[in-house]
Amino acid sequence: MFLSVFDVFKIGVGPSSSHTMGPMSAAVRFLDEIAGNDWPRPAGARVAGIKVSLHGSLAFTGIGHGTGRAVVLGLTGELPDQVDPDLMDGIIASVEKSRKVSPPGHPHYDFDPKTDLVFDKKTPLPGHANGMTFTAFDRDGAMLLRRIYYSVGGGFVVTDTELAAMKNNRKQDAGKPVPYPFANAKQMLAMAARSGLSISQMKRANEESQMSREELDAGLDRIWTAMSACIDRGLGGEGIMPGGLKVRRRARILHDKLQDEWRQNRRNPLLANDWLSVYAMAVNEENASGGRVVTAPTNGAAGVIPATIRYVLQFHDGADQQAVRDYLLTAAAIGGIIKHNASISGAEVGCQGEVGSAAAMSAAGLAAVMGGTPEQIENAAEIALEHHLGMTCDPVGGLVQVPCIERNALGAVKAVTAASLAMKGDGTHFVPLDACIETMRQTGLDMNERYKETSTGGLAVNVVEC
Repeated sequence: MFLSVFDVFKIGVGPSSSHTMGPMSAAVRFLDEIAGNDWPRPAGARVAGIKVSLHGSLAFTGIGHGTGRAVVLGLTGELPDQVDPDLMDGIIASVEKSRKVSPPGHPHYDFDPKTDLVFDKKTPLPGHANGMTFTAFDRDGAMLLRRIYYSVGGGFVVTDTELAAMKNNRKQDAGKPVPYPFANAKQMLAMAARSGLSISQMKRANEESQMSREELDAGLDRIWTAMSACIDRGLGGEGIMPGGLKVRRRARILHDKLQDEWRQNRRNPLLANDWLSVYAMAVNEENASGGRVVTAPTNGAAGVIPATIRYVLQFHDGADQQAVRDYLLTAAAIGGIIKHNASISGAEVGCQGEVGSAAAMSAAGLAAVMGGTPEQIENAAEIALEHHLGMTCDPVGGLVQVPCIERNALGAVKAVTAASLAMKGDGTHFVPLDACIETMRQTGLDMNERYKETSTGGLAVNVVEC
């Protein structure tokens, strides 16, 4: 099993990796297929119009998550890692006015977002809670091509046939050939023991079997640069976040207070927790505002890992750029195991799969930077994930704001606490990480759909009632 660090950490835009980045990428995939010759079409037939329907969680919380906007942007050829957040409103306004999309290399296609983009809450698709259907028509309205895509978390998009193959081959598919193809934590620890390598070293060897060391390091540095820039933008932002809840950005105010305490050398026993929280909140306020973020492993959980890395650089002597690379590689190794054996999708398993996974990855990365053994690193990940089990995904108003922003802050605090606890032991512990991941998967299967990113239960309902 090999999932690249650049599949786990992807640069994109907020507010959601599964509801924004995924649908945008799916739209571009559909455009690529229309332009190709791998699908049967009547002689002389030409695509004249496109219709899209969103299903399941995408339908229930798609408006608050900007899913419709993402589809429109994707149908104009925009990709999550390339679109300019400052230009998005203008692109969407142009499509709404012309009722056409004009992607590069394509003719104009009829597409009126008011009528050709449907939020279908009544018809769930069978493969995954985040399903969408794209259909192409000719000038007379005859259907030429229909494709189903699923946004499975973290910005990953697959077709219905690809998803079926993934489910059928999950246990036996080895993926790309790599030197250390661990599919679970037990295999990872066994390979580390046999090789004498750390988790980050094994992950590095796997990555370097696919690319050069220079490419890998440059990519890791680019990921951290984007994460760090997101923190800084979030710390500078102020005002009301979009969406209608009228939630005010707080990171800048909190940061200014911490800076005052720092300058006055005022004693603060909660200093580390406060810095972790403000960094995480800065990222997720930026995400909620549609800014540039990095999936870590999702947008909804994007603040945990950047906050912990900034904390490491600020409070741990000797932490440098190489430490950041080792952190990201270790975190990606744990994230890959979780995604392979369970899920990182809030629509599939609740927020335990988003913030819980982020905290586990973060705790592992921090333990690695602190010099932890593979066993201590695995223990740190397990502690962090275990204490997120059962966490629901119930965003108020379908927006990635309440409770998501503060939840990232607490996820970062839990990650640091988990790493600290693990480092004070020898790595021996009662619950294996693999058992914790399987418990998360089973809990997600048992969890009522109301608590899996549909905003039909939990805080999403009770806050409004109060």
